[in-house]
Amino acid sequence: MHKTLAEIAELVDGTVVGDGNLIVKGLSGIKEAREGDLTFLANSKYFPLLETTKASAVIIPRGTNAGRIAAIETENPSLAFSRIATLISHDKVSRPEGIHPTTVIAGDAVLGKNVNVGPYTVIESGAVIGDNTTIFSHCFIGHQARVGREGLIYPNITIRERVVIGDRVIIHSGTVIGSDGFGFVNVKGVNVKIPQIGTVEIQDDVEIGANVTIDRARFDKTVIGRGTKIDNLVQIAHNVRIGENCIIVSQVGISGSTTLENNVTLAGQVGVVGHITIGANTVVASKSGVPNSIPPNSIYWGIPANPIMEAKRINASVQRLPHYVKVIQELKKKVEALESRLKNMEAS
Repeated sequence: MHKTLAEIAELVDGTVVGDGNLIVKGLSGIKEAREGDLTFLANSKYFPLLETTKASAVIIPRGTNAGRIAAIETENPSLAFSRIATLISHDKVSRPEGIHPTTVIAGDAVLGKNVNVGPYTVIESGAVIGDNTTIFSHCFIGHQARVGREGLIYPNITIRERVVIGDRVIIHSGTVIGSDGFGFVNVKGVNVKIPQIGTVEIQDDVEIGANVTIDRARFDKTVIGRGTKIDNLVQIAHNVRIGENCIIVSQVGISGSTTLENNVTLAGQVGVVGHITIGANTVVASKSGVPNSIPPNSIYWGIPANPIMEAKRINASVQRLPHYVKVIQELKKKVEALESRLKNMEAS
C-alpha cells in the first residue's frame, strides 16, 4: 500500500487536515503503529495516545484536534478504517481465477458470469452459483443447492443438498451448512434417527465465521436472516429462525426450533434452550444460559438468565456468601448459648 493521505480520504469521504501528500505505507492500531502507518481513533478515552503514537496519520471524528499528526476527519472513524482495510485486504488475498481444471462440476449445474472456483471443489447436480461468486478450494456444493451473487466461499466448506444461500454472503473455512439436525426418538432403549428432510436458508448479506454448523430443519427450513453476522464456532440447531441484523458471538449454541427476532445479540458462550423466542433488540450477555423466552428490548445475563439488574443483585449476593456463612455461624452460636441459658434457668 502506497497512497497519499488525500487519495485515502477520497475513498471514505473524509477531509484532510495537514499534509495531503503524505504517503501512507500501512495500517495499524494506534499503540502498535510505526512511521508511515495510518491509524484511527474513535473513542475519546484514547485521545492521549495521539501524543505518543508513532503513526504518521490518524482518522479522527470531525471537529477533533489531532495535534501534531496529519489526519482525516470523518463521521465514523472506525467504519472508515474498516473500509480502507477491506480495500487493502482484497489486494493482498490471492483468489481463484476462472474454473480450476481439478474442479468437478455436474453437467447440469449452472454457473453464472464471472464465477471463480478453486482446486478440488465439487459442485453437484442441479446446483446454481450466482454471478461474480468466488469459491475457494476443497469445497462441496450439494445437489440442488443455490449460492447467490457476489458470494465468497472460503476453503473447506460444505454446503449440503438443497441449501439456499443469498447474495453477498461470506462463509469462512470449515463451516458446514445443512448437516442433519440432531433428532432421535428412544424406542425400547434404542435411539432411532428421525429423518431431517428440511433445508437451510441463508439470506442476503450474511457473514458466517469459521467452523460454524447450521443444521437443516426436520421439516421446512432453518433460517438465518438478512444482514446477520455469526462468529466462529457457533452451533445452530434444526428449525432455528434467526432474524435480520443479529449478532451471534463465538461458541454460542442455539437449540432446535428457537426464534431470534431482529437485532438480537448473543454474546460469547451463550446457551439457548429449544422452542423459545428471544424478542427483538435484545442483548444476552456472555456465558448466560437462556431457559425461557425473553421479551423485546431486554438485556439478560446469568445462569439462568435474568434481567440484567436483577442478575447483578443476585450475583452481588452470591459474592457475599462467605460473609453470610460467617454471620449465620455466629448467630448459631448465640442461639445455642441462649438455649443453654434457658435450660439452666428452667432447671433452677
